[in-house]
Amino acid sequence: MEQIKLRNEVQIEDQWDLTKIYQNDEEWYQNFDVLKKKIKKASSFKDFLSSSKRLLEYIQYDEKVNRLMTKLYYYAHLNLDADTTNTKYQKMASELSDVGTEYEEYTSFVIPSFMKTNYAIIEDYMKQEPKLKEYEFMIQNIYRYQEHTLDEEKEKMLSILMDSLSKSSETYEMLTDSDMEYGTIHDEEGKKVPLTDSNYSVYLSSKNREVRKEAFDLMYDTYASFKNTITSTYVGDIDSNIALAKIRNYKSAREASLFGDHVDTKIYDNLIDTVHKHLDVLYEYYDLKKQVLKLDELHLYDIYTDLIEIKELDHYTFDEAKELVLEGLSVLGKDYITNLKKAFDERWIDKYHNKGKRSGAYSSGFYDTNPYILLNFEGKLNDVSTLAHELGHSMHTYYSCKNNPYQYSSYQIFVAEVASTVNELLLAKFLLKKFEDKDSKLYILNRLLELFKGTIFRQTMFAEFERDMYQKREQKEALTNDVLCDAYLKLNQKYFGPNVVVDDKIKYEWERIPHFYYGFYVYKYATGLSAACYIVNGILSGKEHALENYLKFLKTGGSMYPVDELKVAGVDIENPKVIESAITMFHETLEEMKSLLNK
Repeated sequence: MEQIKLRNEVQIEDQWDLTKIYQNDEEWYQNFDVLKKKIKKASSFKDFLSSSKRLLEYIQYDEKVNRLMTKLYYYAHLNLDADTTNTKYQKMASELSDVGTEYEEYTSFVIPSFMKTNYAIIEDYMKQEPKLKEYEFMIQNIYRYQEHTLDEEKEKMLSILMDSLSKSSETYEMLTDSDMEYGTIHDEEGKKVPLTDSNYSVYLSSKNREVRKEAFDLMYDTYASFKNTITSTYVGDIDSNIALAKIRNYKSAREASLFGDHVDTKIYDNLIDTVHKHLDVLYEYYDLKKQVLKLDELHLYDIYTDLIEIKELDHYTFDEAKELVLEGLSVLGKDYITNLKKAFDERWIDKYHNKGKRSGAYSSGFYDTNPYILLNFEGKLNDVSTLAHELGHSMHTYYSCKNNPYQYSSYQIFVAEVASTVNELLLAKFLLKKFEDKDSKLYILNRLLELFKGTIFRQTMFAEFERDMYQKREQKEALTNDVLCDAYLKLNQKYFGPNVVVDDKIKYEWERIPHFYYGFYVYKYATGLSAACYIVNGILSGKEHALENYLKFLKTGGSMYPVDELKVAGVDIENPKVIESAITMFHETLEEMKSLLNK
């Protein structure tokens, strides 16, 4: 068995180069001391709205503080993620967090001051001081919240209460992450093994049906035993969000949640309505799964079993993965590939697992750093896809930062998954052409089908459940465990269709979805993939200006509201055709899978 390397045993060329942020820890602490002195000057700006000059001075001061704080943050946290056991970086991250909290307290007067000031005065200031025009969109976005902002005293009271209002989600996390135990099941060799939330997906996708069923039953029997506690935490979270929305004069908790992205609730409803009209395509997918798995009945504990499993595809070196990604994304043009190569040449990527390293993968970075990618590359085809995915995020960050001033360099979460998924889809389409053998093609098609099933359909089902439960509560309906479970069971019956046995225990699944505590977040996964499909279809079909518009989109950063940014890429997310483009791609993939299976 290969021993996991310690961080200091990993070759330098396989680590990200954080010296581009700070040369060493000593330089970090020098800058940290500068930050601590800078934030204390905040109180001197209480008159920042007294003149155009003072407003500009404050904005420039705040920008310098935030840039320095964010630079310090990335150095500390990237080092910590590379080795979470390193107490030195734990301390640095903690110290910085404390200073960040201090700065929030020092600047607590800012938003209430804006809200008390008529925007016409700000417009006059912009005429007096032309440099303020550079911050116009940023200031307009602050004023969007004017009708939803309370007076200074009430805001202070609310901020004191905020920690208490988040306790429901914290309790849920403690219960599900730490306190719940699931017992044991029998693995494929008949051995007793503990079931955990993290290994559940492994056993649910087992080739042995008895293993799948036993894991499924035990998981939801366990959640059933905690049904009253989890119902209490979830309803408590819903009630808190509804109360906050009312206090801040929003029509609903959903409107309040979508307000930050400037997204109309119609976009949310359009997603659900469009998916409803095309559930027959999903039913076809489950019919195929039932046929390939040779089952008389397809149960919910069967649906996560892969149709195709090819171990010989999982043998890529990192350099081979790099070349596949570069070749697969070459359709995005010379400039994109030239800049993408910087990720490899300038060591943006931390490649392999080491002891204490954070699991999973992500891309992170901002205006004054490179984009950085954390990987745990193991040579599987999925790792190649993950590399392409994270490079999509990084290139979005790179282009956003290179083409905008600091205040507009960060894109919003609503569009965050678009560029990454475009890369993932382009790579898959490329590999389907590159691989000549049937099994390899089936492997890629299977992965695509799982992506669409899990993102377009499953996340939309979650979004519908969340919308409906909030509406019930806002209409003063009691949300008991029976009400929640009954609604969730009916949704499963709708989304899985007439040819899948919807096992009764699935009604408890809503209890294990942590995203329900994130406040109307899940729909973004589905809209992001839909937008990516629309863009990829345009690029690969040679649609006029499709590539040009997509590259323009990558450069918009945070200079527009996200719905308008997508329009730059030619995507009108309010139009059902965008959602339908993803469903069409899913259906085409399904037909290609059927055709290959029949050869």
